[in-house]
Amino acid sequence: MKNKFIKSTLILIIGGFFTKLFGLVIKIILTRLIGSKGIGMYSMIMPTFLLFINLSQLGLPTALNVLISSNKYNTKNLVSTSIIISITIDILIMIFLIISSNLLSIKLLNNPKLSISLISIGFTLPFITISNCFRSYFFAKEKMWPHVITNIIEDIVKLIFIVLFIPHFLKKGLEFAVAFVIITNIFSELSSIIIFLFLMPSFKCKKKDLIPKKESINSLFKIAIPTTGSRLIGSIGYFLEPIIITFVLTKIGYSLDFITNEYGIINGYVMQLVLLPSFFTSAISQALIPIISRNYSNKKYNIVKRKLKQAIFFSLLIGIPATIIFELYPDVLLKLLFRTNKGISYIKVIAPICLLHYIQSPISSTLQAMNKAKISMRGTLIGMILRTISLFIFSYMRIGLWSLIIATSINIIFVTTYDYKMVKKITSK
Repeated sequence: MKNKFIKSTLILIIGGFFTKLFGLVIKIILTRLIGSKGIGMYSMIMPTFLLFINLSQLGLPTALNVLISSNKYNTKNLVSTSIIISITIDILIMIFLIISSNLLSIKLLNNPKLSISLISIGFTLPFITISNCFRSYFFAKEKMWPHVITNIIEDIVKLIFIVLFIPHFLKKGLEFAVAFVIITNIFSELSSIIIFLFLMPSFKCKKKDLIPKKESINSLFKIAIPTTGSRLIGSIGYFLEPIIITFVLTKIGYSLDFITNEYGIINGYVMQLVLLPSFFTSAISQALIPIISRNYSNKKYNIVKRKLKQAIFFSLLIGIPATIIFELYPDVLLKLLFRTNKGISYIKVIAPICLLHYIQSPISSTLQAMNKAKISMRGTLIGMILRTISLFIFSYMRIGLWSLIIATSINIIFVTTYDYKMVKKITSK
């Protein structure tokens, strides 16, 4: 039992390696198929996609993980309640996106061609929601193999659909190809749902287990609301990012083509590369939540601190070598992965800052597991405000998309430092 966290972490790291490998292959093939302009369009729509994913889930998967791992609640009712609430929200968002896609694409994203991508987002949400609820169940039970297996299968399914159908949709137009990339999430998440159902223990479910109970709803929302508040704040900041950049830079004389291409370089090449290790640290964080939750509720603060230190150690064990490689060989990696040399200077600046980003995930997960999501939300809110203000100010300084690199760095430094100080304060009891 003492080594369960280390065992879970190692499983997730091994699985994460293969998943990230597949994800990288997908990104390389996608970049070569739709080009920098297509990647730019895809990067423009992704903040909106992530915003609606967070809105649709309302932090319920994280709440599920914490509550199920505490062993104090009806697991079947928690899972069914989460799915019912989330799907209800998904349907409302879907209707909203169908009605307002033209308005959002023209007024906010400044690109009417993204209208079809916005509609596509709505149709993917129910599948993502159900998949993540099942995923949280297995995380809470500290069963990591279902997560690893489904992630690999998801990427294989996505890769197959992209290779087979993107060339066809490109003939219709780049906007249709970008929309189809979003639609591939339906097929990949559906494959995960089927596997999760197959691996799920055989429950004897009564009708009352499937009907949402007030106790379950209250318990879920007590954790979910602050958690989703934190994620929504981050998503809103991310959502505002292309809007602010496009508004300010076009106003001071930059062309829309320049903005789209540079934004595509940063999000499609630079951030994809430097955030490669973050998948592993996110997996480590998921393994951390049930252990921290259980030990914190039993007031075993020394174990909480020890497990967090282990999580940070594992994160840096992956992050430090990766950062050194990014600093020394950015041109080689860009050429090898994306057949480009664009973004080298961006990588050299942002890569060292991302070392803090790698440890941010286990630290914020520790706050959530200790039922201190409100504290994490406060840090995220301040960080988002700083990021948005910085982005606005630096964009006016005629330094192009360097404004985005600077604003992102400020956000990472502040949020990681703030969350770490809060965890240290709480566990010093």
